[in-house]
Amino acid sequence: MSRTEAGSPPDPRGKERFNEERATYTVKGGSSQPDLEVGVKAIRDVVKVLKPTPGVYRMLDARGDVLYVGKARSLKARVANYTQIKALSNRLQRMVSQCRGMEIVTTGSEADALLLEAQFIKRFRPPYNVLLRDDKSFPFILLREGHDYPRIQKHRGARRAKGSYYGPFASAGSVNTTINALQKLFLLRSCTDSFFSRRDRPCLLYQIKRCSAPCVGRIDKDGYDQLIQEAKDFLGGKSGAVQARIEKQMAKAAEDLDFETAALLRDRLRAATFIQGSQAVNADGVGDADVFALHAKGGQIAVQGFFVRGGQNWGHRAFFPKNTGDLEEGEVLADVLLQFYEEVPPPRHILIDRELPEQELLEEAFSGLAERKVAISTPQRGERRKLMEQAKRNAVEALERRLAESGTQAKVMRELTEFLELPEVPTRIEVYDNSHIQGAKAVGAFIVAGPEGFVKNQYRKFNIKTAQTNDDFGMMREVMERRFSRAMKEDPDREKAGVWPDLVLIDGGKGQMSSVRDTLEELGIDDVPLIAIAKGPHHGREGREVFHFPDGREKTLPTNSPVLFYLQRLRDEVHRFVIGAHRAKRSRAITASPLDEIPGIGPARKRALLLHFGTASKVRAAALDDLKRVPGVSESVAQTVYDFYHASG
Repeated sequence: MSRTEAGSPPDPRGKERFNEERATYTVKGGSSQPDLEVGVKAIRDVVKVLKPTPGVYRMLDARGDVLYVGKARSLKARVANYTQIKALSNRLQRMVSQCRGMEIVTTGSEADALLLEAQFIKRFRPPYNVLLRDDKSFPFILLREGHDYPRIQKHRGARRAKGSYYGPFASAGSVNTTINALQKLFLLRSCTDSFFSRRDRPCLLYQIKRCSAPCVGRIDKDGYDQLIQEAKDFLGGKSGAVQARIEKQMAKAAEDLDFETAALLRDRLRAATFIQGSQAVNADGVGDADVFALHAKGGQIAVQGFFVRGGQNWGHRAFFPKNTGDLEEGEVLADVLLQFYEEVPPPRHILIDRELPEQELLEEAFSGLAERKVAISTPQRGERRKLMEQAKRNAVEALERRLAESGTQAKVMRELTEFLELPEVPTRIEVYDNSHIQGAKAVGAFIVAGPEGFVKNQYRKFNIKTAQTNDDFGMMREVMERRFSRAMKEDPDREKAGVWPDLVLIDGGKGQMSSVRDTLEELGIDDVPLIAIAKGPHHGREGREVFHFPDGREKTLPTNSPVLFYLQRLRDEVHRFVIGAHRAKRSRAITASPLDEIPGIGPARKRALLLHFGTASKVRAAALDDLKRVPGVSESVAQTVYDFYHASG
């Protein structure tokens, strides 16, 4: 089945399956410099008190940062292996030389340890573990329940809402396209419950035949329930039966000379055909399965995944795991699967292009995660084999593109380093900008770019608090002071990765550069490279951007320069992010109510007061007895509201 009930079953990764009483062992006063003997001694001290039980271990460096996360059937035996230096690879010897302590979590079984290991890798991102790039979570289609007329919507993140989930989809675009077609096919509503409750006439979606308008009674509950069931059947793999039923209804309507209904059913049938025809991969007979193929070249690895639910291909994505080092390809693929299914519920079948180490253990772990049988296999014939061959071809092509792009990107970064006169190629670039309307609802933000592109989980925004109205320079000073004051507190010695940037780009000209330079000097920071980017048309330079250096110098690049295109991409991305944050802040302000300021008044009570009185001003003018008569508002809450507006008595 492709459907997962939200909230059920309980998360098998919960506390009931792990012993959360952690034991930490550290070597006090240990040097942060790599030292193999010190690292081995720290591990031996841990081994002395370990038991032969399953669990997860974390290796820590001198600062307490996690170097590596591993699982074991027997913690004592597995951790003891790290003291046998001659048997370790160079990579593991480097890891042991940095180790100064360990943290241990015992589990009920080795399968539980496997799942907990994936959780910890995702949380701590250790440098010696295979890592998937930490992008946004995969999108799903949700048929949300808890309402007489369930809605269809796109969903990301934890599956807490009650309803039926279908996915994963490879991208938000594939979800949006599918939802649009499903609305045409099943006429399901996509509006929020609050929008639904306020309607007294159909919205535009009804006019363009993408909703059945249950909000105003154009369809009754039984009719809508039938549409919901058809949608579940279609998404659950019974698309042929759904199409046959619609064809039969269309023929009946035409026979009865009800041409309007027949035309509507024809359009629904076309939508069903579109959804099936838009599948780029033939997945007939595959059922519910994920397909993974691996290809390695030039020290890099690509893993191609196809996601098939109900015989329909819901997209594909290439993964490029990091820190693969000297690991066997089967080990890398196993780690990719573990981290992937830490976020996504496993399907009934996982198809792979090679045997995996501890494959039976992986099956046990994934079956426990899904609370049903999950099989991992390598297809040998039939449609599944054809699908695997296509996944292999896609993996090869994805890695070829990756290698070509990385070579080009490396050249661009070298040229950027030379043009901006940096001491070395930057690995963390932060780009800053502000957004406001005449100083109102001001927001500052920065984005982060690295060797592999934008690092979106590192983006940050700032609500401007102290800067004066319409003072761009003051806003930039505030953002810089807050950002780098925190960096100095978190990592004054600049030893932690991801805290200090190698290059700071500012959207602006000389004024912004001066304010940022002076702010950092006041903080005692004079070694962070700063560059301001001013839009060329404002300077009459044939559309070229002007780059301002801290010492007052200016530089430009040719209009066809790859470095210029790269820097413009960075600036465009920070524009997109900060403007989005500013618009969100404005939207919240538009919908804000004076009742929000009353302590203890949440959305439900605010809604009850507004429904009863009509406006916030009438709530303010209401007598205490009138407030007490509001449905859902207790006497104590009524007194709180009254006292808030009549504090002077």
